[in-house]
Amino acid sequence: MGADRFALSTTSTYGCEVTTTAVSDRPLVRQRERMAGMSLARHAARSDLSGGRGPKTRRWSGLKPGIPFVLLHVACVAVVLVGVSPVAIGVAAFTYVTRAFGITAFYHRCFSHRAFKVPRPVQLVGAVLGAAAAQRGPLWWVAHHREHHRYTDRPGDPHSPRNDGLLGAHLLWLFDAKNQPTRLHNVTDLAKFREMRLLDRYHHLVPVTTAVATFGLGALLGDLWPSLHTSAWQMLVWGFVVSTVLLYHSTFAVNSLAHRFGQRRFATRDDSRNNWLVSLLTLGEGWHNNHHRFPACARQGLSRTELDPTWLGIRVLAALGLAHDLRPVPSWAVQAARQGPATANAELQAPPAIRTDSPALGPS
Repeated sequence: MGADRFALSTTSTYGCEVTTTAVSDRPLVRQRERMAGMSLARHAARSDLSGGRGPKTRRWSGLKPGIPFVLLHVACVAVVLVGVSPVAIGVAAFTYVTRAFGITAFYHRCFSHRAFKVPRPVQLVGAVLGAAAAQRGPLWWVAHHREHHRYTDRPGDPHSPRNDGLLGAHLLWLFDAKNQPTRLHNVTDLAKFREMRLLDRYHHLVPVTTAVATFGLGALLGDLWPSLHTSAWQMLVWGFVVSTVLLYHSTFAVNSLAHRFGQRRFATRDDSRNNWLVSLLTLGEGWHNNHHRFPACARQGLSRTELDPTWLGIRVLAALGLAHDLRPVPSWAVQAARQGPATANAELQAPPAIRTDSPALGPS
């Protein structure tokens, strides 16, 4: 390769190789940058990221997400009509765990906090898994979560039991009109990927596809193996509706219950707590006080008794070459946690240089 065609390769925040460009092609680079900026602007306009619609639209915008949300809860009553079978329970457990991993590993630890890096195709798969949970698109989810860490339990926090009450932090914040737009300035690192912008804009297509897939699976199993005692409607209700509603409230419990009930190992500037029940339901996200002390770390369960299935899943991805640069918890914190709560509360023993709550990574 000649000197006039010297190639410069960069790596994204998530370890994804981006397009290589030549030094001699700087006008082309500037053109591409302008096009990327225009694409982001179009995405903002289409998704109302800037909240630029009229007052009447903004007034009712918070109610729109509530329609499918309420319908899914009402649809849970259908369990008495469709019955239950072991295979339906198994599929419900599978869809719960896989989509929960999409939220906890990708939406939360990878995208929100950059706790580990993945190649671009893996990033997309993880984003699709998270979107299948029907908790909106990756840009919206990450933008609000980063806002939560920036203002935890202070004015500006989208969901805080201290500010909004337990019900407000658990549920009502979702329907507040001011929380409907995506705060694009919080997710410029993700918004530069066209597939992430498209997924965020058409986020509803993924859960709809998931629902159709469970319906089709039930129809197929019921036709081929009648002895399974399942059907299309049964599989839809258990495999999608019930699973989705349970995943809603387990995720929301991190925002509400894990800021009100549990143990505080570290003296963070918020109300975060370690809650074993929330952790059990959310694949390890309930070790919330640990997380708010070390938000940029890929691991949240510190002691041997603090099970963290999401961390184990991330390690499996790393072993398969699908994830790398896992940010570790400082060894002093792991050692202190294993020695018991009294020792771990010695927050002042931590060297200041190892703190990981910088604004760029989401302060606690």
